[in-house]
Amino acid sequence: MKALVYEGIEALALRDVPMTVAKPGEHLIRIHASGICGSDMHAYLGHDDRRPAPLVLGHEAAGVIEDGTQAGRRVTINPLVTCGSCAACISGRENLCASRQIISMPPREGAFAQFVAMPERNLVTVPDDVPLAKAALAEPLAVSWHAARLALGALHPATERRALVIGGGAIGLAAALGLRAMGVEDVTIQEPNAARRDYLNACCGQQAVAEFGGMAPVVIDAVGYAATRAAASAIAAPGGVIAHVGLGEDTGGLDVRRLTLQEISFIGTYTYTAQDFRDTAQAIFNGRLGPLDWSEMRPLSDGAAAFRALRQGVVAAPKIILDPWA
Repeated sequence: MKALVYEGIEALALRDVPMTVAKPGEHLIRIHASGICGSDMHAYLGHDDRRPAPLVLGHEAAGVIEDGTQAGRRVTINPLVTCGSCAACISGRENLCASRQIISMPPREGAFAQFVAMPERNLVTVPDDVPLAKAALAEPLAVSWHAARLALGALHPATERRALVIGGGAIGLAAALGLRAMGVEDVTIQEPNAARRDYLNACCGQQAVAEFGGMAPVVIDAVGYAATRAAASAIAAPGGVIAHVGLGEDTGGLDVRRLTLQEISFIGTYTYTAQDFRDTAQAIFNGRLGPLDWSEMRPLSDGAAAFRALRQGVVAAPKIILDPWA
């Protein structure tokens, strides 16, 4: 089968690789749409030791089951594979499973390929009227849905429900959509890239600004660099909440003194629970997250060029989705 293989820092190539084989309890899935995530970019730049070359990246995917009695079933893929029996899994916090695996990290190859194998419990059926490219957005949207849910859950009931999202990429935009779906009407995205900011305003119906003035009770850092953590620390209102979902760099920026003196909650958020993923998929299917028409489709054969364009900051669309069969 064909796959886009990460071969080293800023090096990707379309290769013939061994055909994926489904293990007992798994389905073979023909991938029709696989989105490029910020974590894929981190690996591409050599910033993620969890993703060593050579490796097939990609974990935001949807496709069609190829094997068995369910052949032809359209599915979106929860890429987080967990044990199902530990305390975290039993309590519905599967994202904290100590033995969790995710496709695009060893030992599981990713979905920038024509086929991938996944357990049945990781698959959510996609209605016939929902395009698979839209269904592939379930994974990044679920990351932000989880962050928004935790942030709002930690907010004092008397606090104004108003939010700032730092970063206007797919995770930031998804956070804004998730917050609105949960009843927060006043949401602003802070995005320094002018082309992306214009796209968010003109094409996504968002309120995007270069610099945010004032304070916000809820701040979601969808970037995760020292500079964005410093901004979140300064912008969070007293008694507010910062949800940190970005994984840009490990250290720096957080003003712990201000967080302490102003009793600001800081929550690290990682992926999503299985229920978050299902809830997000249903929100996509019933239109609660809007038209979701802000992705750009490219053939998998153009994947290396897509990564270079993202690296150069010349992509206005918040999400590029690769099609292995185009």
